[in-house]
Amino acid sequence: MYKLIREDKCCNRPCTLPKTVDIPIELYKSLRGEYFIGYADNLSFSSNTSTWARLYNPPHSGVNLHVNVWTVTDISAAPFRAQFWFNATPPPSEIKDSPLVTPSNTAICPPPIPEVKLQSASDVSGEPTGGVKAFVRRGEPGTTLVESENGKLIFPPGGSFLVFLSIQEGFPGVTASGRIAFGWWEEKLPVKCIR
Repeated sequence: MYKLIREDKCCNRPCTLPKTVDIPIELYKSLRGEYFIGYADNLSFSSNTSTWARLYNPPHSGVNLHVNVWTVTDISAAPFRAQFWFNATPPPSEIKDSPLVTPSNTAICPPPIPEVKLQSASDVSGEPTGGVKAFVRRGEPGTTLVESENGKLIFPPGGSFLVFLSIQEGFPGVTASGRIAFGWWEEKLPVKCIR
């Protein structure tokens, strides 16, 4: 929580009781134009291929990426597995930047533009390399996987948070589709930390 403090005057003399308001960090970052939401849609994969979406923090972005929330939804056809990779290289594929990204605060003019890229690819072969497979979740068709990370997953310039989807074994010939969504904020690096 961040605190906004205001001191009032009491009976023509300084009042020693400050007025304090606690606000969630997501609201604070949104008010500052640093919170963004977006998703990768129409992701396709099968029993022989996979799909992925990631938040990629470019090497010279000048910001740290704080992942707040992720969602895997609208998976059709078969049980699926979602792998969550930190700072991995995705399998070779045609990488697309998602146009479905917006600042959460639409009252700022002009609207802020994120430094972090939301990227995806469909029907890929192979698995991510390098980095760390941090955790795995399993889901049934039609279910939604969602988790609020509260900004604790932090990636410096050059880092990424990648969600990698595949059909669970035992379902040959199945095709599926779905979407992956993210909420994140960006925090400028102190000048001495910029690489």
